Amino acid sequence: MAGFKLDCVLFDLDGTLVDTAPDLIACLNRTLAAHGFPEAAADGVRPLISHGALAMIRHCAEVEQAEAERMLEFMLNQYEDNIADYSRLFDGLADSLQAIEAKGLKWGVVTNKKRRFTEPLLAALGLRQRAACVISGDSTPSSKPDPEPMFAACREAGVAPENCVYLGDAAHDITAGKRANMKTLAAVYGYLKTDDVPESWGADGLIERPQQLMEWIQAQICR
Repeated sequence: MAGFKLDCVLFDLDGTLVDTAPDLIACLNRTLAAHGFPEAAADGVRPLISHGALAMIRHCAEVEQAEAERMLEFMLNQYEDNIADYSRLFDGLADSLQAIEAKGLKWGVVTNKKRRFTEPLLAALGLRQRAACVISGDSTPSSKPDPEPMFAACREAGVAPENCVYLGDAAHDITAGKRANMKTLAAVYGYLKTDDVPESWGADGLIERPQQLMEWIQAQICR
C-alpha cells in the first residue's frame, strides 16, 4: 500500500452498491409464470444475479436456447418497466457515499449491466448526477473481467487507475480491477454463490458489511 493515494472509489452495481435482487427476482418470477414454470425461491437465484438474467432463467427452466432467449427478452422488458420498484442502496452505503464526497473523493460505477438498465436505475435512486463516471456492460467493446471498462471509468472521472479502489461481489470484478492496477475489495455481503471463495480472488481486502468500506478508506487516507 506504500505510496497509494486514493482519488476515486468505484463500485460494481448489482450486489455491491445497490440491492437489485427484489426487482430482478420479481421480474424473473413473472417471466417463469408467463411461460408455465413455477416461481423461483429467492435464495436459490440471488447468487446468480451477478452472472446475468440468462443465468437466472437457465437455473429455473430447462429449455432450448431459442426459448431461453424469448424468456430473456420478456424478463428484460419486465425489468425495464419496473427498474426500481424495490431496489435500494445496501444499508450503510448512502452514508458512505456522502462521506466519500465530503472527503473530496470521487466515486463511480462499473457494471456489466446494460446501459438501458444502468442509467434509469441510477437516475431513479438519485445517484446518476452524483457519480463521476458510469460505465455499463455495453459502454466498451469488452466487459469485465476485461480491464477496458475500468480504464474507461478512469478516463471519464479524470483519475489514474492506480489511485482507485474497486469494490465488487464477483471474481470477475476483482480480476478486472487487478488487471487495471487498481486496489480491489471483495463485497462479501453481495450475491455470492455457495461455492465462491472470495479469499482466493486476490483482493486487497474483504468487506463483510457495507459499513466496513469507510473504515478501509479512512485507513488509507490516514496512512
